[in-house]
Amino acid sequence: MPITRRRFIAITAAAGGLPLLPIAPARADSRLRVWSGTALGCDATLQIHHPDAATADRLIAASLAEVERLERIMSLYRPDSALSRLNRDGTLENPPFDLVRVLSESRRYGAISGGAFDVTVQPLWNLYAGHFSQPDASPDGPTADDIAATVARVGQDALDVDPSRLRFARPGMGVTLNGVGQGYITDRVVELLRAGGVEHALVDMGKTRAIGGHPAGGPWSVGLEDPRAPGAIAERIALTDRAVATAGGYGTLFDAAGRFNHIFEPWSGRTSWRWLSVSVEAATATESNALSNAFAVMPAEATAPVVRALGLVAHFVRPDGARTTQRA
Repeated sequence: MPITRRRFIAITAAAGGLPLLPIAPARADSRLRVWSGTALGCDATLQIHHPDAATADRLIAASLAEVERLERIMSLYRPDSALSRLNRDGTLENPPFDLVRVLSESRRYGAISGGAFDVTVQPLWNLYAGHFSQPDASPDGPTADDIAATVARVGQDALDVDPSRLRFARPGMGVTLNGVGQGYITDRVVELLRAGGVEHALVDMGKTRAIGGHPAGGPWSVGLEDPRAPGAIAERIALTDRAVATAGGYGTLFDAAGRFNHIFEPWSGRTSWRWLSVSVEAATATESNALSNAFAVMPAEATAPVVRALGLVAHFVRPDGARTTQRA
């Protein structure tokens, strides 16, 4: 079956829940410029409030150029990207600053989560995707031996990160930034817009971050998807100068039966249905992106100390559909 990535978060234009209008300018306010398109393989939107439309449009163009620049570094699907070259060669001399930075932050979130977040799970993705691409694939997934052999090639402790060189300490390793890259790029766009004087904006490059509140007053409104009814909003949250990201196994499935998803336990190599989805509100999109993925394989008693320590809000959906929230 084709592997697809879905969107978990619905952006709304005001606290009252008005739908996002993919036009520029937005009809309700001529100072609110809205761009809608695709970035990083997902639907993306920018809402920028600025008194000068031409300046706003230049900032949108600069934001999209920054996304393109970072995709050339971080994409798994461009053979000439820095990440693809690292995965192919096992080492990368003089790596781009942004790749060093995102990998350094990834190691930090791996430590914070006790190893639940790990960007070196790409060999597991390759194993499951390769298995289910075979016409006679066992519906029970890869064999235990194949999983164990692949887990031996996973572990951020074997990823050497230095400004002058990136290197895998074990053969056959690979990095994916699918669990952190969208958040990282969202944060870089936010930096660019703030430097351009923007005080009110909502940036969604697959992960969502607000600059200030909504220009009409109050917070931005973001809808969290119901994993049992994809496309429907189960809960709305208010966002002001914060970010939110959602991880859920149902977003990317390897098999038609829906038993195997892209949420991997790095230590076991198994895919996880501990939670149907996890949404994390945090100071940055990088943090919310990484920790939503980490929390997706962690028990509630392990996530609670992280939530308190980092000032997060975490929304969990249990396998039976019940919802629970942890707050700092």
